Order: sequence, then C-alpha cells, then structure tokens
Amino acid sequence: MIWRYRLVLFLLLFSFIIVIARLFYWQVVKAQELSLLGQSQYGKTIKIIPQRGEIRTSDKFPIVSNKISFLLFANPKEIKNNTLTKLLSIIDIDESSVSAQLKLDKFWVPLKSGLSVDEKEKINKLKLPGIGFEKHYARYYPEASMAAHLIGFVGKDEAGQDKGYFGLEGYYDRLLRGKEGEAVQIHDAIGRPILAQADENTKAIDGSSLILNIDRSIQFMVEERLKEGLKKYGASGVMAAILEPGTGNVIAMASFPSFSSENYQDYSEDIYKNLFISSIYEPGSTFKPLVMSSAFDAGLVKPETKCPICGGPYSIGGYEIHTWNNKYYKDINMIEVIQHSDNVGMVYVAEKLGVDRMIDYIGKFGIGDLTGIDLQGETAHPLPPKNIWYPVDLATKGFGQGITLTPIELLSAFSAIANKGIRMEPHVVSQIITSDGKKIQIKPKELGRPISESSAKVMTEILVNAVNKGEAAWAAPKGYRVAGKTGTASIPIKGHYDSNQTIASFIGFAPADNPKFSMLVIIDRPTTSIYGAETAAPIFFKIAKNLLLYYGIPPSE
Repeated sequence: MIWRYRLVLFLLLFSFIIVIARLFYWQVVKAQELSLLGQSQYGKTIKIIPQRGEIRTSDKFPIVSNKISFLLFANPKEIKNNTLTKLLSIIDIDESSVSAQLKLDKFWVPLKSGLSVDEKEKINKLKLPGIGFEKHYARYYPEASMAAHLIGFVGKDEAGQDKGYFGLEGYYDRLLRGKEGEAVQIHDAIGRPILAQADENTKAIDGSSLILNIDRSIQFMVEERLKEGLKKYGASGVMAAILEPGTGNVIAMASFPSFSSENYQDYSEDIYKNLFISSIYEPGSTFKPLVMSSAFDAGLVKPETKCPICGGPYSIGGYEIHTWNNKYYKDINMIEVIQHSDNVGMVYVAEKLGVDRMIDYIGKFGIGDLTGIDLQGETAHPLPPKNIWYPVDLATKGFGQGITLTPIELLSAFSAIANKGIRMEPHVVSQIITSDGKKIQIKPKELGRPISESSAKVMTEILVNAVNKGEAAWAAPKGYRVAGKTGTASIPIKGHYDSNQTIASFIGFAPADNPKFSMLVIIDRPTTSIYGAETAAPIFFKIAKNLLLYYGIPPSE
C-alpha cells in the first residue's frame, strides 16, 4: 500500500512542477511577447488627426484648403512574401528599407506617406493581407503661390506634428489645427483592427476656418503690378499693402521676392518673413505728413505759416541739412514745404514741436509699437529715450531719417489722417467659423486719436496739393482727388548714408474726400532711378486707377 501512496505523491509533485515550469515560461520567458500581443489586441490608443481649417478670401474662395492623402502601413506578421513585389508595381518605395522594416518583430510599420486616392484604390484592388491605410490631410493651395507671405505655411514641429509657421498659419495655428482626438483601437489576435472607440471627451475637433478681408482680385492685381515693378526698376525687392482707413481691414498685402507655401522647403528661410510687417527701415519723406499734422494739431504752425530758415542749407550741431535736390525757396509756407518735400522746412517744423511733443505725437500715431496686426512675425523698434535725442536727431527725424519703423506701422499711422484722425488696428481676418458652424466676427478696433478731425482735414488738402503739384503729378489719375506723398530715403551703411542706394516709396489714399483705401508702395534699392517719384509713385497710381475703376468710383473733377 505504501508504494501506491508514494506513486500518487510523486505524480502530484511532478504535475505541480510541470505547472510551475509552464507558468514560469509564460510569465517570465514569454512575458514581453504576450504583453505586446495583448496590447495589440486590446486597448491600443491611437491618435485621431483633425482636419485643419480652411482660409478663404472675402469672396469665400478657399485660398488654402486641404486634400486627403494616405499613409500606407503593414503588419509584418500577416503579409505574404509577394506583397512587396506587388506594391512596387504601383508605388515607388525604397525596397531595401521596407524589406528591413518588414522583418522586424512588430505588428505595425509605416511603408509610405502621401499616397493619393487613386493609389490607395489601386492597392485596395490587390486585396493584400496585412496592408492598411491611415487618412491624413495635406495643405492645398488653389491659387498656387499667391499671398504666400500672408498665408505662411504648415511644416513640422520637433515631434513631427503639423504646425503653422509665419503669416496666418502661424498666428492662428491653434484655431486652425483643431483638437487632436484619441480612440481605443481593438485588434484581433494577429493585429488586425476590429473597431475604434472614442468617448465625447476624446473626440477630435476639426480646426476653425478663417474668412479674410483680403480681396482676391485686388491681391492678384497688386502682385502683378509689383512683379512688373521689380523687373522694370531693377530693384532688390518690392512690397505694398492696402487698408480700409475706416476699419483697418487689410485688403491686400504682398512682397517680392516671394516663395511657394506648398514647396516652402525649396526656398531660403530668409525669404519666409513678410517684410511689410517685419522689416525695419527709415521712411524718409513719407514720414513728413505725420510730423506736419502733429504741428498743426498742437497749434504751432498753420498752412500759411512761412518758413524763416528755408532760403538755404541749415546748420545744426555741426551738421548741415540740405534739400533733396539742393533747391531752396525762401519764405515758403507749410503747404509748399510738403509740395517740394523740403527737408529744411521740416527741420523748422520739428524744432517748433520739440522733443517732448515729437515723442508724444508720433507715439500716439503708433510709431515704435506693434500695430497688433493678426500675422505672425510683426516686429517694432522702440523710440529712443528722450535723454539721447540730440538737436540734430530731432531735426533729421522731422524729415524721416534717423527714425526706424516697419511699413505696417507707417501705413497704419498715415491711415489715421484719412480716417479723420482716428487710428484703427489693422486686421487680415474678418470672421472665424468654428467646426460646428459658429461664426465669430472680428470687429474694427480703434487704437486712439493722434490728431483732431480738423487737423486731419487740413493735412489731407495739403497732401492733395502735393500730388497735383509735386514731382509725381505726371502719374496721378486725372479727375480724381488723391492725397499722397513720395519718399526717397538714403540707406545707412557702415555709419553713413549711401546716396546711391535708397528706399523709394509712395503713400497715399483716395478718394481724398471719402477715402476708400490707403496704400503704401515701397521699392528697395531701385537701380533705374533712386527717386520715389519715378519708381514707387507710378506703381502706386497704376494700382490706384485699377482700384477706383474696380470700386466704380467716378471722377470728381
């Protein structure tokens, strides 16, 4: 009997050892593999990429949209030997690299991204086991490279995720990208997806879309005129922008050289910047209306006030101030100072203002501060502190040299003259439409009143006179009252001004009595002529004529 007890005990012990050994095998030796298999079958979290919002011009045309593309992936544990050969007959992939990926002990490996709908359908018809697709969205630009500096582009961040850079894509990136979602992907034992589940808190939310103030027809026309000017005047660069003075709405903005938002990687990073909001320059004579209107507003001069120092060059602080053409007009009044763009006359006005009033007024015009335009990349150069303004600094700033600003600062400030003395915040976007259809209107925003309505009206009449009797009168449209001013600013190089290299510009608004638009055109280093009256002004007036016809505004004279 004893041997029977011993046999049973031995069998029990042997069975126990077998069970322990088997448990050790599954829980220790095969633990990692089983864990991966379990994760692949239950509870794998996947990201759901939302669709990025569109960008539409004022006529609701999608200047930036999305096109669907697909990521091709494979489950190496399920595919067959001839799968790669069949795929190569349809798409171009790196055979050696993909072969290496398929040999890995994984349930999911990416094969190729950016597949078109047609390519996906062709692969689907092959009915290859272990092959699947993920839907992705890529940016699509129906108008090609138009408004590239306004739009910016979508690139990748450090984590490889889509991110907007520059322009609207950068400024409104969080709104445009939406909210990424998560879902639990259920797989079967060999890794094939069965279903994906997401609750209300983890669903993806598509990005909001933007409706712009940009008029597509005007934007196209401005770009064409600028490209013509770049070539005709042999310039290093050209730029322009158009605002509605009463609202601050940006109707058009462009600069060249430019780039393609779709193929941004093919261009130098230096060209991505929108120079109209980021380049610092000395404005020259286009700055004079701000100084003169400030003096009018302070009651220091009147239009008929005569300039007692305008009979010749003016010496100050060891420097001698000349007019741009070395012509001098004794006892000219303030109207003629702007008409002749007389630097000495502007020194007289600046000295009447003094440093305190000069800083106060141009500060109220927004000079030295960001305008708040809704584009990524805006910069501003602060005004120098009062204690480092020497007499010669006050004098030169009076005619726009020795002071630096961005083109958008100047246009925003100048537009206040057109808007009865009220400065508006410039805005590119007029409306935001959320993924659920809610519409958020961007309302015009007043930034202050640098000068009175009466001062603005007086300055307007002086600017109309400057157009009709100034150096650029030959290019002005006949029968229309246009207010404007030329600018020719020497470029500081290595501590001195190079008289042969200039920033040529023209700023103005029309119709003068009820302005529909204000505009600034800048030409960087023109080679055919250094003067704004012979380069920037013709471009300005060509665009202005087209705008007056486009808006159906009849001649007033």
